[in-house]
Amino acid sequence: MIKRSFLLLSMVLLMLMHLTPVAVYATNNPRNTYEVQPGDHLSGIADTYQTSVENLKQINGLQSDTILVGQKLRVPIMYEVEPGDTLWDLAQSFNSSVQSIKETTGLTSNQLFVGQIVKIPPKKLSMQGQYVLMTREDFKDWLFNHEFTRNIRTIQHHHTYQPSYQQFDGTNHFSLLKGMEEHHKTAMNWRTISQQLTTFPDGTVAVGRPFDMPPEGSFGLNDEAIMHAIEANALAIENVGDFDEDGNQMTAEQRETIITVTALLMLRFGLVPSIDSITYHHWWDINTGERVLDHGEGHAVKTCPGTAFFGGNSTTHAKSNFYPLVLQKMQEIRATMQ
Repeated sequence: MIKRSFLLLSMVLLMLMHLTPVAVYATNNPRNTYEVQPGDHLSGIADTYQTSVENLKQINGLQSDTILVGQKLRVPIMYEVEPGDTLWDLAQSFNSSVQSIKETTGLTSNQLFVGQIVKIPPKKLSMQGQYVLMTREDFKDWLFNHEFTRNIRTIQHHHTYQPSYQQFDGTNHFSLLKGMEEHHKTAMNWRTISQQLTTFPDGTVAVGRPFDMPPEGSFGLNDEAIMHAIEANALAIENVGDFDEDGNQMTAEQRETIITVTALLMLRFGLVPSIDSITYHHWWDINTGERVLDHGEGHAVKTCPGTAFFGGNSTTHAKSNFYPLVLQKMQEIRATMQ
């Protein structure tokens, strides 16, 4: 069993750098995470842990160099091997891999010796530009380690319609995201991709538009003032696929991701599933921005997120089918975090 005794690089730097502020801060957490303190910047943290800014950004899924006080960053550490330690145990404990530890430390075998010093680099997330592609578990860490400046009170659910499952080949997540971004910028004249999150048929989820930037063009397209008011405290999720009744049959993996991601957002921002906190595109007049809920007759409404989205796109469907699943998942997640 790992006793988790550490020899952090920062301890060496403490002696060499005469207790510089960043080095002092580097001793404040007994795991391979560092909590950002006032005055910190990525380059200083990177120097302390003998890594690069780019590595820190890839490890933590950072979309820019900006970090906020209280934010938690995974960092590489130096670890002194204890009796019973194995590379597999270390990799599992510190979100790394056996191969990464071996390559970084220069090991030629899996054998470890008590007292040996190994460097453990956390795994890097899959990134391309501003986009961060993650598993559900990766997203949980990303969400709870980040700090945000915007007060998010509403989660919007959409389906892409196009691209649909026919355009997804299992490897083209980033190209589909870039295609949506280009369409939003050139055809809609928006600043970047509209949505903060995108779920895929294989169960992965991608962060796109930064969380601290409100979504753009989600409801009320013909009245910008109303649209911006609706979006001010909202976060938009686009679920890749056509989920109308004659469209795509949602995969089990994507279904689980939609439920899990929504539950995680509810927990992170202190929300309870309701028609006010989890809203469907279908409930809004896209011209006026009026929330019509199930009374869309005579209004310009879309079927989004789909007439077959968790049983349907009405408030009754949401209350009967989707919200209970989100509540159940919230309870499961809470149990693992206690």
